[in-house]
Amino acid sequence: MEQVPSAGRLVQITVTEGYDLKGFKGDTPVTFIRAEFNQVVLGDSAKITVSPEGSAKYNFTSSFEFNPEGGITLDDLAHKPVFLTVTEVLPKEKKQKEEKTLILGQAVVDLLPLLEGQSSFQTTVPLHPVQGSPLETARSSAKQCRLEVKVLVAEPLLTTAQISGGNLLKVTLEAAYSVPESFILTGPGQNYMVGLQVPSLGEKDYPILFKNGTLKLGGEREPVPRPKKWPIANILAPGANNIPDAFIVGGPYEEEEGELNHPEDSEFRNQAECIKKRIIWDLESRCYLDPSAVVSFQKRIADCRLWPVEITRVPLVTVPKGKAGKTEKTDEEGQLSFHGVAYVNMVPLLYPGVKRIRGAFHVYPYLDSVVHEKTKCLLSLFRDIGHHLIHNNKIGGINSLLSKQAVSKNLKEDKLVKEKDIDGRPRPGDVAPSIKSQSSDTPLEGEPPLSHNPEGQQYVEAGTYVVLEIQLDKALVPKRMPEELARRVKEMIPPRPPLTRRTGGAQKAMSDYHIQIKNISRAILDEYYRMFGKQVAKLESDMDSETLEEQKCQLSYELNFSGKYFAFKEQLKHAVVKIVRDKYLKTTSFESQEELQTFISELYVFLVDQMHVALNQTMPDDVQGTVATIYTSSEQLQLFAFEAEVNENFEMAAAYYKERLVREPQNLDHWLDYGAFCLLTEDNIKAQECFRKALSLNQSHIHSLLLCGVLAVLLENYEQAEIFFEDATCLEPTNVVAWTLLGLYYEIQNNDIRMEMAFHEASKQLQAWMLQAQVTKQKSTGVVEDTEERGKRESSLDPWGITNGSATAIKVEAPAGPGAALSILDKFLEESSKLQSDSQEPILTTQTWDPSISQKPSNTFIKEIPTKKEASKCQDSSALLHPGLHYGVSQTTTIFMETIRFLMKVKAVQYVHRVLAHELLCPQGGPSCEYYLVLAQTHILKKDFAKAEEYLQQAAQMDYLNPNVWGLKGHLYFLSGNHSEAKACYERTISFVVDASEMHFIFLRLGLIYLEEKEYEKAKKTYMQACKRSPSCLTWLGLGIACYRLEELTEAEDALSEANALNNYNAEVWAYLALVCLKVGRQLEAEQAYKYMIKLKLKDEALLAEIHTLQETVGFGNPSF
Repeated sequence: MEQVPSAGRLVQITVTEGYDLKGFKGDTPVTFIRAEFNQVVLGDSAKITVSPEGSAKYNFTSSFEFNPEGGITLDDLAHKPVFLTVTEVLPKEKKQKEEKTLILGQAVVDLLPLLEGQSSFQTTVPLHPVQGSPLETARSSAKQCRLEVKVLVAEPLLTTAQISGGNLLKVTLEAAYSVPESFILTGPGQNYMVGLQVPSLGEKDYPILFKNGTLKLGGEREPVPRPKKWPIANILAPGANNIPDAFIVGGPYEEEEGELNHPEDSEFRNQAECIKKRIIWDLESRCYLDPSAVVSFQKRIADCRLWPVEITRVPLVTVPKGKAGKTEKTDEEGQLSFHGVAYVNMVPLLYPGVKRIRGAFHVYPYLDSVVHEKTKCLLSLFRDIGHHLIHNNKIGGINSLLSKQAVSKNLKEDKLVKEKDIDGRPRPGDVAPSIKSQSSDTPLEGEPPLSHNPEGQQYVEAGTYVVLEIQLDKALVPKRMPEELARRVKEMIPPRPPLTRRTGGAQKAMSDYHIQIKNISRAILDEYYRMFGKQVAKLESDMDSETLEEQKCQLSYELNFSGKYFAFKEQLKHAVVKIVRDKYLKTTSFESQEELQTFISELYVFLVDQMHVALNQTMPDDVQGTVATIYTSSEQLQLFAFEAEVNENFEMAAAYYKERLVREPQNLDHWLDYGAFCLLTEDNIKAQECFRKALSLNQSHIHSLLLCGVLAVLLENYEQAEIFFEDATCLEPTNVVAWTLLGLYYEIQNNDIRMEMAFHEASKQLQAWMLQAQVTKQKSTGVVEDTEERGKRESSLDPWGITNGSATAIKVEAPAGPGAALSILDKFLEESSKLQSDSQEPILTTQTWDPSISQKPSNTFIKEIPTKKEASKCQDSSALLHPGLHYGVSQTTTIFMETIRFLMKVKAVQYVHRVLAHELLCPQGGPSCEYYLVLAQTHILKKDFAKAEEYLQQAAQMDYLNPNVWGLKGHLYFLSGNHSEAKACYERTISFVVDASEMHFIFLRLGLIYLEEKEYEKAKKTYMQACKRSPSCLTWLGLGIACYRLEELTEAEDALSEANALNNYNAEVWAYLALVCLKVGRQLEAEQAYKYMIKLKLKDEALLAEIHTLQETVGFGNPSF
């Protein structure tokens, strides 16, 4: 990543002019401006006399140094503004030694544009009057006092990588409602504080603190909208506390993301926010997240889900006069009381397009064991990390609300305070990450025991909850724009061009002859009506035979004279030649004249007969042309077969696969697809026949060779398997899958040396492929990286943990038969996965090379799997941002995962478990999101939904942003009958920017759920997207049903006609066509559709009853009445 230069850069703030100023004495006061930032005075302007119109040209420039290495950081710019204080210099009186000054007002300049990549900006900021200032009267008028300010840096403070990958986090703490009754306004002062931690610089945590909450009695609701305030004390002008253009607007409880957003909670919240005590902060704190912190933030949300937000009360200790600069400790100092915690569910921030969450969250007593169990956080922000926050908690200290003059005296004396933010935030370097081992089990004095917190329990008894808002400048997960979705929906159903079935041979010749006869007959009729149309209309039926004969002679003469007769002959000639060649197979010259005459006589009789057939088919109403025949392509047949296969209609799927074979028996891909279908149905013998047929068509086809080898292993024909695998590696030496399958075969044969050789070669080819892909990507994106050195470093270790010079390898001993191997492997995988899931450390998505990990050879299953701490060294969190299309493929892969993808594609599920065992033990592999997705899919195929759900939970924990996880979870819930959960998962899947690998069935099943829940408009849009992507009978049927339920009968008929054209054996299509025809009053079509529906045996009794009811209503449609 491009880094910010370590050298500091100046940020210049220039006040050019002031407007509508007014002083204490006179209309032309003398004023100057003092600029302050981060508790440091940047300088004073010259003393300028204000004009009678109230303007003053200051042209005052001050600056501070931005240096992220140890000075002003990006986080300082995020949450600290520049204060501009305007002071009036009063005229000297007699015997007065020094000039008297009075503060008129204070302006605030927000430096946030610098974090948006700008190098300069100009703004007009209001000048907020202090109490008693003459500017207060000016504020009530139409014109408000203001300053013209320019901010400039020599070059942008953020690099391109930081602008694109970084983010700005805003946390707004509004209030804590229904606080314990023991919180009283009288007595010693208390500082009510709330804090949380977020990643700021990579893995380093940064505390966000909200202090000095105001305890208020109930009686009225807090007004909305109300301004958000800076989390900074000692602001002189009351109006300067408010952040410009930032307001708390509230909203309905039901739209919040918190815990108290249900209808039954409304009454309690109304009472709490109107009647009961509350603590008000209304503070907004900002934190800049660099790109690494954004990745860490995402990963921690996915791992922990809940975020601890602590709340506590600390007594304010009055510092005696004369000791303001000392930090003398009293007996009461350091006491934490009412230590509670709210658990904020941050997962919604990982939803596509979500940038803001706001809600109410219950406050619970802070107990270490519970906090660690829920959030994996071991350290308390206030107790274990923020000790110094207690030391500064004195009245008269830095966080009090006393005058600025008292504070300025302390600044010079207390160096400790100078190193901290004015809002009490420690520097990032002073804070340890929260997810670490706890350094001490001894609580501070006054802290309740770790196992018991009676004061914190009062929060539960009182029903205390905090209302806060967490907002990001950019969504962690981008979402499709509405404009794009609208455009795609608009293009859903394009005009279909007329398609004709392509026929060949004799049938094609006969069809062409009939067409030419019809065309010529129409042309002759047109000529006849041109010549005799008026005569025919006049005579009508009184025309005699002599007149007809005369007209025939005249027509014949006209055709010969005009040349049309010879044109008709030439038009018919080509069709007759095709009949001779394709029908009679005559392609050579005749041997004798007699043979020629015999053939001509036979041909003439045949042509005349066919001419009569064509003329009999030609009716007067046939001038519109023939109806176009819908021709289904091979790709459509494959989709239809896949649909039937997923819906477990194996008979129909087999019919579609066989139709493809009949159409193109020489296409080996059709044989491979049918063989893969037979593998799924465990018909291994037929699958072997298909794969061998494909191989016979092309002896050099790698996939055919590999699949023949896989079938040979499953059928225990090991000698043949070796031949197939070796032949594949010889024909394509760079094929990773071929080498891996060969190594797995040698493992079964207990040939360790050859197994190591095959795996090593597969690893080498995979590394070469990955290096080439990386170089290609760098060329396209312009990213510079030393790939050569990385390639050398990676080449010392193979993906399965074997160094180049090693003579050992992972080995899994094969039992006697394949069935036993699969059962033992399945059990081993489940046990290993359980061990992984029981670990307390977060599971990682990808791992890079780690030479410190080595594998021990063994003739049995390896029981020792890599620990999470070892795996955490190899973490690559960037995979969370770029989920792949196929099970969330990570940037680094293994030879075994590549092989698993190939086997899953060809439905060789029986062989997948053997490879999954190796992937689990692979140091670079191990449990990953893709690993758990494959496991889940195999168990869904076995109808083991409980195991599948367990593995999908693991996959979601590892890659929460993977659309395939949510798509497969939707399928799981759909198949198990939980359609509400399936709907939520499907909707989540289609909202991602990146599509899941199989969107067709997601749209189909989501549309079906919408139909079940009578959300017909949503169903229509969903099915339209499916029709646009991959139209089939089921997609058009769903669209037709949705349109019918919406009373859009024309659109429904169009969609159902499309469905019927693609599959006229679907009884449900005929059923809805019958309903449409009944609705529009077309009796003949209604009865015909109903007849076909009965013939195809419609199984939906409710739909059949609906048809019968409508038939009785309209009085027709059922011929049996």
